[in-house]
Order: sequence, then C-alpha cells, then structure tokens
Amino acid sequence: MAGRTGGATTAGVIFIDLRDREGLVQVVCDPDRAATFATAERVRSEYCLRVAGRVRRRPEGTINPNLGSGEVEVLAHELEVLNPSSTPPFQLDDENLNENVRLTHRVIDLRRPQMQRNLILRHKVAMAVRRYFDARGFIDIETPTLTRSTPEGARDYLVPSRIYPGHFYALPQSPQLFKQMLMVAGFDRYYQIVKCFRDEDQRADRQAEFTQIDVETSFLGEAEIRAIMEGMVREVFGEAIGVALPDPFPVLTYAEAMRDYGSDKPDLRVTLKLAELTDLVRTVDFKVFRAAAELADGRVAALRIPGGGASLTRKEIDDYTGFVGIYGAKGLAYIKVNDAAKPNEEGLQSPIVKFLREDVLRAILERTGACTGDLVFFGADRAKVVNDALGALRVKLGHEKGHVAAGWRPAWWWTSPCSSGTRKRSAGAPCTTRSPRPRTATRTCSRPIRRARSPRRTT
Repeated sequence: MAGRTGGATTAGVIFIDLRDREGLVQVVCDPDRAATFATAERVRSEYCLRVAGRVRRRPEGTINPNLGSGEVEVLAHELEVLNPSSTPPFQLDDENLNENVRLTHRVIDLRRPQMQRNLILRHKVAMAVRRYFDARGFIDIETPTLTRSTPEGARDYLVPSRIYPGHFYALPQSPQLFKQMLMVAGFDRYYQIVKCFRDEDQRADRQAEFTQIDVETSFLGEAEIRAIMEGMVREVFGEAIGVALPDPFPVLTYAEAMRDYGSDKPDLRVTLKLAELTDLVRTVDFKVFRAAAELADGRVAALRIPGGGASLTRKEIDDYTGFVGIYGAKGLAYIKVNDAAKPNEEGLQSPIVKFLREDVLRAILERTGACTGDLVFFGADRAKVVNDALGALRVKLGHEKGHVAAGWRPAWWWTSPCSSGTRKRSAGAPCTTRSPRPRTATRTCSRPIRRARSPRRTT
C-alpha cells in the first residue's frame, strides 16, 4: 500500500511511502525515468503498488531515526499500479476514530499499524504456547465443534440438524468432557488453542466467542500443575514481548486475596490494600459497624488512600459513594486524617468519629497505616458486599489517583485447606488434587431437551 508523502522538489523527484506488514520504506521516483515518474504522479493514498529498484543509503541529513528503514530508501526503476484505491474513509494515523467507523470499514482498520501489531502479537503468543507444550510432551488434539448440549455455566449456542429434524447440535462452551475422555483414553498430556462459545450478555470480560488455551494432564499434583502453567506464562511473555517475569511467581491463598484485595483475581499493580476491622468494632456505639460485625458472614474493612485527605474533594467522595452502590453497598463512611497524632475528633474529621472510642480509632490508624493527610474509606455489610464494593473501589481509585506500581506483577492464588477455611476456589487458579481411585461423574438436566447425535469422527 502506498501514499504520496512529497510532491516535486527542487530536484523534481517524487517520494512515496510504501507500506507492508513489516513497516514503511521510502521510494524515490526520479524524473530521469519518464515512465516510472509518470506512474508515480498518478499514485494516491492506499494504492497497491509493485516496485522494482535499487536499495541505497539515504543522503546525509535525511536519515529518519524513528523509522526502522530510516537509513535507506529505494530508487524506483519500475513502478506499477496493481490496484487503485478510492479515497479512504479515514487516515490510518488518526488516533481518535469512532469505533463504529472502524468496524464499518474493518479492512481499512486492520491496515493500521497498531491493529497489525496486535494480530502479529497474537500469532507470536500462539506459537510460543505451542512450542512450550510440544517440548514438554503435550499433544495438540482437535476436539469436535458440533456436539451435544451439556449443562455448563451459560446457555449453549444451538445449531439445527438437517439430518435429524427437530434436533440440535450445541457449540462447545469448553472441551471439558472431551479432554477428560482423552485422559481415560491414555493421552495423559493434552493441549489445544480452541474456540469456545457462550450465549450470554456481553461484558468487559465476556464475549460470545473466545479463544482459550485448554490443558489437561494426568497423575500430577497441584505444585506440578502450577509449575507447568507458570513456566508457560513466563516463556510466552519473554518470547512475545520481551518481558522477564519473576521466577517463581509470588503466591497468594484465596483467603489472603479476599482479605487484602476483596477479589479472587486482584489487580496487583494497584498498591492499595484493605485492612480488617471486624474484631475491633463489635462493641462500638456506631450501629452500622457493630451490626455488620455481629453478622455470621459480616465484615468491616477499611481502605487507606495516601494523601486522599487533601486531594479528594467532597464531590469525589460522593461520587465514590455512588460507585460502591453498584455493588450493593448502602453507603461509604470515611475519615480524613488531619493529625494522626490525635486519634480523636480534634485530629480526625468525619461524622462517625464521635461514635468510636479513642482506643478503637487509634487501632484503626495503626492497622490501616494511616498518616496525616490520608483518607480512610470504610465498608460494613455482609462480607461479599464489602469485598465487591471495596475491591472495585480499590482498583478504580488506584488507577485514577496513580497508586499503581510499575512493571508486571503476576501471582498465583489458590485455596489452601489449612489457611483459607473455605472450599471456594479462585476462578483463575490452576489447581488439581490427587484422587485415590478413578471416579465417574454423572450429570442430570432439570428439563429435557432434544439433542442431536454428535457426528462420528475417525482418525
């Protein structure tokens, strides 16, 4: 693809920026070659060209250090227009494009360097994943796309069967059953980069169709599984974007993640943490705190915002109160720390200070690490509401107010029976446990549906 970047100069030459997926190169068309020069005069933006010529160093003073090919140029000997182009709907270097315009002209959008880098990165990631698993004895096995419906986390996409009228195939939400069958069949290490489909509402982290790296192995324990997956992530980041991740990754239990971050998938770039206060406020006069602390599943927690006492306006505090309401919180109490040396109404500014004893206030400042000039937000409700609300507020405030650490911060988190006290597992935790004997799982459907037979495959 080409675009004219210069007309006739004092020497009468024409410059053309010629672009392919590797980048740009400057083509020089000299009037001494009349046919080539005449063709160059007709070239417009996004024309498809064939150029033959001589690669030479650019003249002194014309080198472009910001371009990969900035030290050379091509002197055109032959120039042919393979395909002309209409005027593009937008310039490829426009940074403020409307998404509807981009999707309407998707072919043009995909010519943009950023989009091409994204697709090339995706390719590099896929190739790095395949090399990693191939080197460790995993077999890439393609599983069926048309299968029978099985109860999973979302609705199935159904495909009518022509051969069996009134019956339907279902597109897979995950190759779960197939990979388990492969383990029984003796393929003890399987992987697949596979398309999955879920008929659910679109959200920031949900799509109708998505690609996942699907892995299954037999006879391995939790530590071995984590080591394999951690190694994959580390190798992919190194090969694809040249980022060296720590070895090993830091580890969080599920209980630690929920206590400190209010989420089983915490954004560790944000440096803010929650502080547990439930045990401190069981006997205070403030009914909101005391009632939450007395609930069997209640929690009172605090979130310290360094410098927030001076930087956050009352309007911003009110806006954050509305934000946590999305997650079921009935309000957002706060304390501005005007003087941390005076843990009372003289040094602390808040409508709730008068309901809290000085020893409790002193303990709150100690647990949160609050200093003069800080602001402390409080959540008091059932643990799920507090975790959801303060966890989301932590991420929002962290990114908006710059409480973000530089660099990549990967981590594993999982449920540890000896420390979490709960059987719930983080959605992203790659865990497995040994079973003393093979087990057969059965599933039932609460309502009958007519299903098509899965197509037979032979290999």
